[in-house]
Amino acid sequence: MATKTANVTARVQPEIKAQAEAVLDRIGIPVSVLIDTLYRQIIMTGGVPYALSVPRITTLDSMSKEQFDAMMQKGYDEAQAGIGLSVDEAFKKVREVV
Repeated sequence: MATKTANVTARVQPEIKAQAEAVLDRIGIPVSVLIDTLYRQIIMTGGVPYALSVPRITTLDSMSKEQFDAMMQKGYDEAQAGIGLSVDEAFKKVREVV
């Protein structure tokens, strides 16, 4: 008789695992279902089903608390002074980067 399941073992940082599992729990997807779905997408697409690239824009993960606070303060100061872009202009700039 054929085996109906197989085990997958992976090493990840405990905090990353906890955060990811918390998100999956909120949306009601067990980790095993996510992994099965990922494997099926790899088979169907013939590769990894999402882009693996280095972001061209600064992300929160790459910032220190001080850098983030300074960026937020600058944005707040500019908003208070009436300096800024409309929503449409902001999204246009974001699309140019991506």
